[in-house]
Amino acid sequence: MKFGLLSTTSWLSLMVAPIAPMQLAAQTQKAHYTVIDLGPSSTPFSQAGSINNIGLVSGVAAVPNGAQHAELWFRRSPSDIGIPGLGGPNSAAAGLNEWGEVVGQAESSHSDPNKENFCGYGSGLTCLPVLWENGKIYALPLLGGHNGSAGQINNRGEAVGVAETGVRDLNCPTGARVNGTGPQILDFEAVVWGPRQGEVRPLRPLSGDTVGLANGINDDGQVVGSSGSCANTVIPPFAAGLHAVLWDKDGSAHDLGNLGGKGNPDLLAIGNIANAINSHGQIAGVSAMPGNTTTHAFLWTRERGKMLDLGVLSGDVNSAALGINDGGEMVGASFGAAGPINGNPRAFLWRNGMMTDLNDLIPANSPLHLLTAFGINNAGEIVGFGVTNTGDLHAFLATPCDR
Repeated sequence: MKFGLLSTTSWLSLMVAPIAPMQLAAQTQKAHYTVIDLGPSSTPFSQAGSINNIGLVSGVAAVPNGAQHAELWFRRSPSDIGIPGLGGPNSAAAGLNEWGEVVGQAESSHSDPNKENFCGYGSGLTCLPVLWENGKIYALPLLGGHNGSAGQINNRGEAVGVAETGVRDLNCPTGARVNGTGPQILDFEAVVWGPRQGEVRPLRPLSGDTVGLANGINDDGQVVGSSGSCANTVIPPFAAGLHAVLWDKDGSAHDLGNLGGKGNPDLLAIGNIANAINSHGQIAGVSAMPGNTTTHAFLWTRERGKMLDLGVLSGDVNSAALGINDGGEMVGASFGAAGPINGNPRAFLWRNGMMTDLNDLIPANSPLHLLTAFGINNAGEIVGFGVTNTGDLHAFLATPCDR
């Protein structure tokens, strides 16, 4: 599962259903983080998906005409980088590196010849993986298909994501998927773009699988994501697959195992997927539990050789780890049986072997109740999105007070 990107991810989730206004929770203990509502103040929806070590934040924000545009925040100031895009109305910024290179997706002005809805916008237009560099936007190459999306980029300029092939697959879903994408006609593969312009390298799925998607990459070129079949693998937002996968820098694919479940493409975000990898090769992700109706966040390390179940916050039955920094701190969301949208999600921080509700670590007068955390940098700064006391969904930046 990848919540958005916006793998995040996610990539980081590009669409979120409306959430009813919530009364902000009051905390009595000493605050460990301060929270900033990144806005923009005029929008009913924004989401922050990634933050680099100099504090540049990437994400998405709704604009007055109802479209969603890629957004950057620096020193709390928003900047719409979705204009002019590739000619289509919608875009989203996902990952970014220390050099300020940003990747994500953008719609073109061309209709999809297969009438797919690859990025879930419902516009009928093709949606392409893109790179923003030095104020310009570049479409990244595909593998013979018409659509794709990029999730993260490392400091060597290698980006990862998913790209359609030219292979028609009768096992693909012919209707809408539970996350709003579909129908899907063509197969797709996990890919690495770069570091040189125009380069694209497919990452083959695990043996027996036919499709894949990549979410995260570190500076050693290790990539994480998921693989399966077109029938059981769901592209972002809320991505999910049959197998959580690590691709080593030589391109070899390794199954990370699971926590007892195989996934369920008919339920939102139920599957096995690796979302992020740090410089030490530690991996954060999501695995289906026995029964294939719930998921738990996991940590995977090569030393351990299997997933560590991170559990859930008290009262919940699901969780998802979406980001990890080089210190091994992880962030994500914990939520109830109704799923990641309607199950009252709460952003969590996993640190020193403990999962904590991020809302318990912020002042009682904070401007947002924090729903999902997507990214954390090495300084411990956390980004995601939360709900205001008027019911708007806004991107947030949580900054540690005790470092």
